[in-house]
Amino acid sequence: MDFVAGAIGGICGVAVGYPLDTVKVKIQTESKYTGIWHCVRDTYRHERVLGFYRGLSLPVCTVSLVSSVSFGTYRHCLAHICRLRYGSADAKPAKADVTLSGCASGLVRVFLTSPTEVAKVRLQTQTQQRRLSASGPSSAPSFCPVSSAGVCRAPEPKYRGPLHCLATVAREEGFRGLYKGSSALLLRDGHSFATYFLSYAILCEWLTPAGHSHPDVLGVLAAGGCAGVLAWAVATPMDVIKSRLQADGQGQQRYRGLLHCVVTSVREDGLRVLFKGLAVNCCRAFPVNMVVFVTYEAVLGLTRGLLC
Repeated sequence: MDFVAGAIGGICGVAVGYPLDTVKVKIQTESKYTGIWHCVRDTYRHERVLGFYRGLSLPVCTVSLVSSVSFGTYRHCLAHICRLRYGSADAKPAKADVTLSGCASGLVRVFLTSPTEVAKVRLQTQTQQRRLSASGPSSAPSFCPVSSAGVCRAPEPKYRGPLHCLATVAREEGFRGLYKGSSALLLRDGHSFATYFLSYAILCEWLTPAGHSHPDVLGVLAAGGCAGVLAWAVATPMDVIKSRLQADGQGQQRYRGLLHCVVTSVREDGLRVLFKGLAVNCCRAFPVNMVVFVTYEAVLGLTRGLLC
């Protein structure tokens, strides 16, 4: 049931957090934005509400599988570790057990999320690429097609949707293109999911009333929200690099790999570039993970009640 509960919780989380995820990706990949509100205003002015949901269909279709794998892997790893160390899967795990299981869940999900992350980032950033092309010099007509009425039109989008994006990337960049940035994704998700599940377990323990085995709904909401914020706080540097590597297939490629991307980004924008999007990540993480964990615990509680 952990797989089912994780799937439902993940879908609810995506529905809550996707608009801020779009803002986060744009801030990380485009230096023109001075902050969250500047990015929100610019996106709304040029693309309206739809601009905040570009590339949503693929994450919605895949997030149930990814979230299911994350929570299911975590619980099963934890159960196996407890069985090996303490002789029972129901034994209380140590902090190290929770950390190791969380790290395993983060590493496993990378193989599923990398292609969808590539498609999501490309779709979220392609509108700004079109605006840059359309604003090219008048001496370069190939950048600015003219309609029959003599009006300069912006180029057609390269990607018509998530599936078309994946097919185009696979055709132009090969299978490796679908896993572009996966090294940064591995580094991001391994330690961030270890932090995620460990902080949730610790906070739940602190927030559980005396004489009870589990926290109440408010405790779960607070623990889930804080766990999400802490996880993204440690994940943001690699998330910046991941986004830049995955957006790098549009036009001339700038980065030769993970290390080159880190060195180039820091040299051009300073160390603070590694924390671009940190504020929006934390703003998004709190409500999203409140919803994820309260849904996850509610589904588990419901199924336990039905099966007992």
